[in-house]
Amino acid sequence: MAQEKTITASQLALAWIMSKGIVPIPGTKRRKYLEENIASAAVELSENDILKLESIVPLGTDTGAPYDEFSMGLLDY
Repeated sequence: MAQEKTITASQLALAWIMSKGIVPIPGTKRRKYLEENIASAAVELSENDILKLESIVPLGTDTGAPYDEFSMGLLDY
């Protein structure tokens, strides 16, 4: 789908997250990726696009913990 819309996979993911009313805070070290992240706000996803994406990994699917046990121990929270 990212190729159909001529955007990056990251832009597609960010656009999908924003379509759910969530404001992501992606991190990056490079200006190029910052600019791509900002541009993702202009990506328009149709209802059909959203349905296609959610058919791949349905909303509410447990995709596992973002960090393993060791990494969680490194977090300062």
